[in-house]
Amino acid sequence: MTLRTRLTAWYGGVFLIAGVALVGLNYWLLADWFVPADGVAVATDPTMARTVPLNDVQTLDVAALPQDAVVLSAAAVKTDILATVLWQSAIALVVAAVLAVWLGWVVAGRVLAPLHEITTTAHRLEATRLDQRIELEGPPDELKELADTFDGMLDRLASSFDSQKRFVANASHELRTPLAVQRTLIEVALADPDVSAETRRLGAHLLDTNERSEKLIDGLLVLARSDRGLSTREPVWLDEVVDDEVASCAALAAEKKVTFAVESRRYLVDGDPVLLAQLVGNLLRNAVLYNEPGGSVSVRLDRQLVVANTGPTVPAQAVPGLFEPFRRLRDRTGTAGSGLGLSIAQSVARAHQGSVKARPNGGGGLVVEVNLPETGVRQGP
Repeated sequence: MTLRTRLTAWYGGVFLIAGVALVGLNYWLLADWFVPADGVAVATDPTMARTVPLNDVQTLDVAALPQDAVVLSAAAVKTDILATVLWQSAIALVVAAVLAVWLGWVVAGRVLAPLHEITTTAHRLEATRLDQRIELEGPPDELKELADTFDGMLDRLASSFDSQKRFVANASHELRTPLAVQRTLIEVALADPDVSAETRRLGAHLLDTNERSEKLIDGLLVLARSDRGLSTREPVWLDEVVDDEVASCAALAAEKKVTFAVESRRYLVDGDPVLLAQLVGNLLRNAVLYNEPGGSVSVRLDRQLVVANTGPTVPAQAVPGLFEPFRRLRDRTGTAGSGLGLSIAQSVARAHQGSVKARPNGGGGLVVEVNLPETGVRQGP
């Protein structure tokens, strides 16, 4: 039962109790204070009865009365009047109760309207979109205070999230410089022809670790950038982005012995071409890295972008966790991925008012579906 229904029930119940008490009080007062004239009532219609005093009753010519005449005593008149008042009051009470319930429903709706605004605003909020505010107008009552408190909380949360995103972006940017210096020093040291084989193995391992760190930092930069939303937009042909990213993954696919099957049509979106390239590229690289030798990657762009790969079986309950940063399946920890691929894809899609969903692929692997708002009229076949 909703709060509005409960409030309406309370309004109607209180009114009904008060109405019954009022009718009972009126009935009691009327019965206690109403004393009809000492005589009898004579009329063809009891509601139009006239009183004849008792001392004149002996002269009342009954034969002269109409055949449908009714002769009532004073007590009978009182009983009849009280009964009429009672049932008419009951009918009036029922009608008034129905009106009270309807008015209670309307008033409860108006009273709870600010709460609906608060609830609607809360539903629109996301960690990456805290720009919504209630800004309730009205008298300074409890609901206005609640709405203002909620807006203040959102201001603090937005400030906190912005500070966190700026920190991640700045820290990631600052970390790139020492990593670049380390990579240069290692490459210079390995260029010396007198370096021992053991030192070369160590240097190769350090370069590989350095490369992983650089990819991780690049991923954090992209994640922080997409979480801040898009400052500018431009038309981007998503099918061209898909073709470019498939070509850039060709060497990795050949190394892993994975084949691509691409089917696309012209697809125009408004957004950031760099972020969209990161989204598509991350999905394709994930599909190759988390595959098996001789496997395949299917890329289909029609009403949505669908990337499906073969590979190890993915439990359905583990899929939601793959969208969290640095989360990977146990059998994926030996790959070259940083655990940010799907997180970046989801963040970029949200920045473009889209969404990303994933589900296990039958027989092994994963199917990722990306929905991005299409701009303009469909082009091509």
